[in-house]
Amino acid sequence: MSNSRSSLLPSSPPSTTTSSSAASSDSDESPPSRPSSAADECRHFKNHPRPPPPAEPPSLSSYKCLAVLSGHAGSVSCISLCGEFILSASQGKDITVWQQPDLRPFARFGQGDGSVKAVLTVGNRVFTAHQDSRIRVWKVSSSSSSPSSESGKEEENAFRLVNSLPTRKDYLGRFLKQSNYVQTRRHHKKLWIEHADSISCLAAHNGFLFSGSWDKTLKVWRVSDLKCLESIMAHDDAINALQVASDGTLYSASADGKIKSWRREGAKHALNGVLEGHKDVSLNAMVVVSGGGFVYGAGSDGYVIGWGQNSHNNSNKKRVVCEVKAHEMSVLSLCVMGGFLCSGSADRSIGIWKVGGDGGLFRVGIIKGHEGGVRCLQASPVCVGGGFMLYSGSLDRTLRVWWVPNYCPSGGSTQKVCVSQSVDSHNPIQKKNYCPWKIFDAVEST
Repeated sequence: MSNSRSSLLPSSPPSTTTSSSAASSDSDESPPSRPSSAADECRHFKNHPRPPPPAEPPSLSSYKCLAVLSGHAGSVSCISLCGEFILSASQGKDITVWQQPDLRPFARFGQGDGSVKAVLTVGNRVFTAHQDSRIRVWKVSSSSSSPSSESGKEEENAFRLVNSLPTRKDYLGRFLKQSNYVQTRRHHKKLWIEHADSISCLAAHNGFLFSGSWDKTLKVWRVSDLKCLESIMAHDDAINALQVASDGTLYSASADGKIKSWRREGAKHALNGVLEGHKDVSLNAMVVVSGGGFVYGAGSDGYVIGWGQNSHNNSNKKRVVCEVKAHEMSVLSLCVMGGFLCSGSADRSIGIWKVGGDGGLFRVGIIKGHEGGVRCLQASPVCVGGGFMLYSGSLDRTLRVWWVPNYCPSGGSTQKVCVSQSVDSHNPIQKKNYCPWKIFDAVEST
């Protein structure tokens, strides 16, 4: 398959909107219609029919976000942090680069390369997973960190397509040998180094890249030469999420309702354990907390289930430590920052949870504002004003920016966790006439 290099700058640049009033709560209107590719995705994200809106607790009203970034051609499917940039990709085949701290649209690339399912930054390279069963490799040039010139030539070279997986070298070295082919469906074979369906997720650790696909396989690639080393038939249904713990244990979550852990033994990865979710419930997302001490899976039934080490014996097997009804509809995304876990749902809300010492989850707030399901979440490790920045991508085709404080009341009771109408004199975000784009400068000056 040939890969043409695309123009970086969009013909009509994405727009950036600052929210100056409280975000609207859930309405009875349906989310915006999805692009045609969303029909395929529904096979593996099982959402329940939308229930009547529940009674709204008075303490959870009046939220507003710091910014609404729009301009994607389709629903926002994934977000990644790349140095000073935020990368957001969509079902509309485009990847938009936003430059911090002002969050202006810096560049756009990847158009026409298939709906983007995942984005991952490894060093000075960006890996993107696509619906066309390919992984594309983009090199981030040093000029991308410099102010753009009037001619725009620096932006054109900022994110440059350098390869795709499997590489041509890998393909040519294997295609003649019949034993390298596997049956993907009736009367159809592919090389074992190729995915046979959409690549839904990516992860990286210690020089290895991992890819999970709707074809139920997990593949291992060496980052140095981009060679495919392993292909594992990992699940009975589509793989929706991959995470790697600090000890190198790889976790895969699937629409078959299971999370599996894999350990590298010699030159191969071997199954290390299986965590069972609810029966007939797809696991759409997953996070690993405390270096692998706790694993949380997001279910299509609205539950978040956590597993932790079994303290009753010396076994390495994990047991269920929490099971919470996090949302009224399917949980589509998870992310973790410090002692907090964030959950995004098809009900258009984001839940903020405090992770207890025993792995229990205590809800400390709800964020609302999106007009579609929250498909992806990403938190920044940079401390800002005693909190952290949370980025959310939605089926409404927008990327929203929120500020979440690094505190919660004792006992885990519910509280507001985003900028509200009340003013806190100690919070630089809420100062009168404060510009949210200059938040980093404001924190440094305090």
